[in-house]
Amino acid sequence: MRRLLVFIAFDLLAHGLLAQDRQVDPTWLHRHVPQLSQAQSDFASGTCHYTPIFGQGDAQSGILRSTTRFAELKLDARGICQTVFYAHEEEIVFVLEGNGILHYGEQTYSIRANDFTYLPPALKHSLANDSERAFRVLVMTFKIPQRISISPPLPQPKIVNLDDVKEENVDGHPTSVLYRLLIGPQTGKRDAIDDAYMVTSFFWMDFAPGGTNFPHHHETAEEIYLVLEGKGEMVAGSGMDGVEGRYPAQAGDAYYFRPNCTVGFYSQNKPGAKAYILAVRAWVPLEEPD
Repeated sequence: MRRLLVFIAFDLLAHGLLAQDRQVDPTWLHRHVPQLSQAQSDFASGTCHYTPIFGQGDAQSGILRSTTRFAELKLDARGICQTVFYAHEEEIVFVLEGNGILHYGEQTYSIRANDFTYLPPALKHSLANDSERAFRVLVMTFKIPQRISISPPLPQPKIVNLDDVKEENVDGHPTSVLYRLLIGPQTGKRDAIDDAYMVTSFFWMDFAPGGTNFPHHHETAEEIYLVLEGKGEMVAGSGMDGVEGRYPAQAGDAYYFRPNCTVGFYSQNKPGAKAYILAVRAWVPLEEPD
């Protein structure tokens, strides 16, 4: 009997240790961009520096589903990134600072601060800095399932500046936040660029003092928020019985949300307070049965 009790105790202890050691995948991730380190990437060169925010190069890249990378590129004066080609990935580029050159296939196009563009799959492309000033861009890349047929790339890119996209209220959302609808799916007609396969919405949010993007979730999409200016509270996770997980957020904070994770934002509620968030949402297809 004593041996049996010892065995049971040892067995429980062993299982407890195994359970304790097991890691649970988080439903959301947080990064403060100014604190992040550079890493190797397809884009990186001696004059093109890649800083992963989420995805490729980040320690928790395996958490992401459709998103391959959400990252910042910083190009030195006269710097150039490596040319890349992705047969089944689409990409969004948003210029954070400076002026540069987009190599789109065999053609080149000038791009400047607050420009954004969509780069389709099966297209050779790269970025270059043709000035002596800093040139920083966000790159966002998304995997397209092999079963989806890919159309030939357009002969030239659609390059749009943020300032040329009107701010508007969106049905079902509070009037305390205005949206600029930047990039959406091929089936859409509301965005400045409607060419994407996996991206369901790439958008800009302009929050009034005390403004909010009500907490919500997306069952078949993952989402990333990047706070570009202002302060507030990011809603990440929870949501059970109306209880929200709220976290202080400031410029430079980035959040990744898995499908079904509660997401939202409350802007600082004081006179003159403003907050701007750049966000992207990508469809996560359900797994097909074997």
